[in-house]
Amino acid sequence: MTGVIDAHVHLWNRATDPQPWIDPTTMAAIDRDFTPGDLERMLDSAGVDAAVVVQASNSAAETRRLLAHPSPRIAGVVGWTDLTADVAAQLDGLDPAARRRLVGIRHLVHIDPDPDWLARPDVGRALEQLGARDLGFDLVVRWWQLPLAATVVAAHPGVRFVVDHLGGIAESDDEAGWEAGLRELAGRPNTFAKISGLAGLVNGGDGARLRRVVDVALDAFGPERLMYGSDWPLAELGAGAVAWRRAVDELIGELSPAERQSIMSGAASVLYGLGG
Repeated sequence: MTGVIDAHVHLWNRATDPQPWIDPTTMAAIDRDFTPGDLERMLDSAGVDAAVVVQASNSAAETRRLLAHPSPRIAGVVGWTDLTADVAAQLDGLDPAARRRLVGIRHLVHIDPDPDWLARPDVGRALEQLGARDLGFDLVVRWWQLPLAATVVAAHPGVRFVVDHLGGIAESDDEAGWEAGLRELAGRPNTFAKISGLAGLVNGGDGARLRRVVDVALDAFGPERLMYGSDWPLAELGAGAVAWRRAVDELIGELSPAERQSIMSGAASVLYGLGG
């Protein structure tokens, strides 16, 4: 798929999919519903052609609702399915037309009560089923979970993985530990990463830190396995999606046109099988 792809956005209607983690006193900018119409306006403002919508709840019902959105600007959906149950039955139970829009699966590993959820044998078997169906798996983990993620990725070389938000560096105060974990993951050729979830570093004097972490990611993964994502609407808690797009353009400005294109759409197209 050509053009610019935002590989990480969210939509939610809290009447059907509550988001209890939103604190109205500190997160007023996102204390509302976000619709496909809101998404299209954001994409227009940021100069982005299409987006991959990512689940915000471990909910099969939310996934069905996301898959039902008709917006042509939604290139695909990373949904949720219970990886501790019969994955094939769950995927086969989706509407066939909607199932074609499903490009990956994610589980909120970073807040799962089981710190070893990723290493469960039934989850491992389910990951193999995702690989057999050409579905990627989004890894949303804290930086200290990166070594576990690397072990799991190594055990499933036929599955495509992508590390959301560069492995939680925005919440880490141990850059050395984060870098070691990210580089270990990057050593596996079936792993990609998203330059996302970092809009909060654009302001507040964190520009130098942002440059450092993106340079680490570029060196570890290379442009061919890195992709742009805004993490909208959460980006509005930081600089905002439009300012984040400008920041990414600056961060990768010295790369070749082909390398920039890979980050802005090519890697996402490969990982998620977009455009055919």
